[in-house]
Amino acid sequence: MRVMRFPDAVARAPAIDDWLDARPAALGAAARSWFEAMRGCGDDVRELMHDGAPTACVDDAAFGYVAVFRAHLNVGLFNGAVLPDPAGLLEGTGKFMRHVKVRPGAEPPPAALRALIVAAYRDMRARQAPRPAPARSGAKKAARAPRAPVVLLAGGNPQIAMADGDAPVRAYVAALPGWKRAVGARVDALVARSVPGVRRAVKWNSPLYGVDGQSWFLSVHAFTRFLRLTFFRGTSLTPPPPGASKVAGTRYLDLHEGQAIDEAQLTAWLRQAAAQPGWTPGRPA
Repeated sequence: MRVMRFPDAVARAPAIDDWLDARPAALGAAARSWFEAMRGCGDDVRELMHDGAPTACVDDAAFGYVAVFRAHLNVGLFNGAVLPDPAGLLEGTGKFMRHVKVRPGAEPPPAALRALIVAAYRDMRARQAPRPAPARSGAKKAARAPRAPVVLLAGGNPQIAMADGDAPVRAYVAALPGWKRAVGARVDALVARSVPGVRRAVKWNSPLYGVDGQSWFLSVHAFTRFLRLTFFRGTSLTPPPPGASKVAGTRYLDLHEGQAIDEAQLTAWLRQAAAQPGWTPGRPA
């Protein structure tokens, strides 16, 4: 099978978030949600803009893209022709590529589309791996255990192992249920755009954001009815975020379904928070 390679693919391409920001609201949110699902497939996912569309790769080998049109978006899979599709979502007649049309109000089953994205990633990853040497006579082949689904804790908060870096935060965002996924992706993109070089981690099942040498200034956590942003030095921000906390110095911003995000205000808070000494675990906030 043909493999399209893009040596210029990077871990995070700001041009993609800018492109997604510029799409119409409903289509842009859906495109961001499905591209985040691609980003969350593994630590080896890289990305770039190709032919005007956000494109996801396994290292440099493309496996998926999103493209927005007037009334729908396509979730495209470069190796779609070889993927199992029990839900019958894939469209196209090309030799290799297939796509799924997503229309606001008539979305395909999320679990089925997510399974296709993961299958495309795994198929392309397998094509990248060196072929194993022929097994010796009588040798047993080791079975590769499938990746376990992410467990959702109370309130629908994803259970993600503690780790530093972008990958665990991507996995957290990709596992958020329903409307929270698009909101979480939007918040993550705003942090990256507002605080260049931001440091990410997941600890205690919450994404944390910080600046090297200044610990953490923000965390995100999912509750049943809202997504909570915690500003550890929130009382020092101007104006302070609206949610009061029993923890000294801390303020909350709770984002609910359908709520418009004041991106200008959130950006201002993020930049102010990143410029202050952050919170260090084990020390009073």
